[in-house]
Amino acid sequence: MNEEKHLLSSSYQFSRVQKIIQNRTVLAAMTNKQSYDNGIISQEEIDWLTERAKGGFGIITTAATNVSIESKAWEGEFGVYDDMHIPNLKKLTKSIHQTNSLIFAQLFHGGIRCPQTITGITPLSASMLECTESKTGFCKEASNKDIHKIIDDFTSAAIRCVDSGFDGIELHGAHGYLISQFLGSKTNLRTDAWGGSLQNRAKLLVKICNSIKAKVPESFIIGVRISPEIDSLGIDLYDTIKLVGILNNIGLDFIHISCWDAFASSKQYSNDNRTLTQIITDSYSNLPTIISTGNIWSSQDANNVLNQGADLVGVGRVGIAHPNWGKNIGDINYNPTPPPYTSDYLKHVKLSDKFIDYMRNWNGFVADSE
Repeated sequence: MNEEKHLLSSSYQFSRVQKIIQNRTVLAAMTNKQSYDNGIISQEEIDWLTERAKGGFGIITTAATNVSIESKAWEGEFGVYDDMHIPNLKKLTKSIHQTNSLIFAQLFHGGIRCPQTITGITPLSASMLECTESKTGFCKEASNKDIHKIIDDFTSAAIRCVDSGFDGIELHGAHGYLISQFLGSKTNLRTDAWGGSLQNRAKLLVKICNSIKAKVPESFIIGVRISPEIDSLGIDLYDTIKLVGILNNIGLDFIHISCWDAFASSKQYSNDNRTLTQIITDSYSNLPTIISTGNIWSSQDANNVLNQGADLVGVGRVGIAHPNWGKNIGDINYNPTPPPYTSDYLKHVKLSDKFIDYMRNWNGFVADSE
């Protein structure tokens, strides 16, 4: 157990860029809806992220940030689609860099999940599909022109992140948003170069990665967050294993495996008791940095995830309630208090009223929720 304690608390180096983080902990991206309608990040959002950096997380990841006006999926989402966003983003990165943490921006396009009532634009996706967020009941199939604009928007957003002082970016390819809509065989019904085989369905993600790599400094960290299995989209573990190989070949710095439960086995590999992370990491002898996230709470949980083959451990809800999780996780007996939490407590750990209201959507998280 002493060796496990040392590993969780030990520094880690991203091999390509030679950047070092203070320990193996990652604050994962979490929606909080507390920024401005024009996409400018709020001081409240800066404060809550800074508090977690002071609390010892190795990497701080922002909430999903939209790369264009039409890619916005909810109110209060901050953006990186315009130069007017840069001054406050610089405030964020300066604040984080006064600690020992690195700061990544999660770049995002909601695709079919972008409400027309917010963007004023018909949502688009890989294919024309039924869409509750569209006034017509259907989204638009992205044209070649649309696809190239999406690639350019992600690239321009990444350049703004460089200019704003971020250490890297995470492309949001998980949870049913645009990139995963292209990856899924049930949502990508195209018969052109952007659909059909996994190689073609992954082309948008690969093109985005390569475009960004060509425009940012060598020292800038680039990674992707993916969901191993989403049946409703047609994302299965067989394809995800192949996708990891594709991403490995283009030289990404990390792959973030987003599991709702890091300790659950595959729905597809019904006779295999290994976790999703373990199946993926067992499939290759040489991978970039692997982050795994999903229902991790205690130091024992975190150690188990490292034993599955992950290099870094990402957390969400426990990091909301316990800003010092990054520092405390080195204690092998650390098992932070579970929810519910009072509003007063959540305000004490730098959650705004808007963030607390949003967390009421998570059943049992806020003690005084109605």
